[in-house]
Amino acid sequence: MVSFPEIRVFGVTGIPEVHPGNNLADLIVRATQGQGTPLEENDILVVTQKVVSKSEGCVVDLRTIEPSAFAQTLAAQWDKDARHVEVVLRESRRIVRMDHGVVIAETRHGLICANAGVDASNIPGDTTVATLPVDPDASAKRLRAGIREQTGLTIAVIISDTFGRPWRIGSTDVAIGTAGINPLKDYRGEEDPYGYSLRVSIVATADEVSGAAELVNRKTQGVPVAVLRGLPYEHAPEASSALIREPGADLFR
Repeated sequence: MVSFPEIRVFGVTGIPEVHPGNNLADLIVRATQGQGTPLEENDILVVTQKVVSKSEGCVVDLRTIEPSAFAQTLAAQWDKDARHVEVVLRESRRIVRMDHGVVIAETRHGLICANAGVDASNIPGDTTVATLPVDPDASAKRLRAGIREQTGLTIAVIISDTFGRPWRIGSTDVAIGTAGINPLKDYRGEEDPYGYSLRVSIVATADEVSGAAELVNRKTQGVPVAVLRGLPYEHAPEASSALIREPGADLFR
């Protein structure tokens, strides 16, 4: 029999609305067991940022926000809620560009994304927004440890979020936090089937896994967690920050 590479990706349903303080690891384990797809050794669990932020209390009631003069000016220019703009500014380490009603910002994590990751989608109430987790890598580590405690399994965990891309229409999910998986696969020094020595080939494995998971998560279906099974990966302590290009090597800063 001829063997061939194969992976499986499936969404995890049955996770209730997540609130601050909820044990997310427990909710995920219960949901996977409840739908008949319990976690297995070496699975990769992909959890969307929004439910992590909810469980960790990274939500802001805009009614508590007093916008600055700068936020009010930007909001008036683009017909935005000044309180929302203020939260974006507070979550930003650096404003990269502002145009067409969008703030492209560098977050305190070093991520460069629209509105510093501040988002109102999939949040109950019309005056509440979610911010990114304070430390997504630490969030991933806690989830991984919690699932190991409950199941005895060693898995990898990725926290994903949706990013736009320069020069390309549409968004895709990428990894903003990782635990138990090397986020990069370095092929430099290896030879391709024709004997060519690879010199610059580094694959963003964690981003590819996040994009695959998004295909079953679906933005409007209430499926915030996915499992990818069957992919060989390197168990490594490297943080997701390995995915961020150093300023000196970034041609677009």
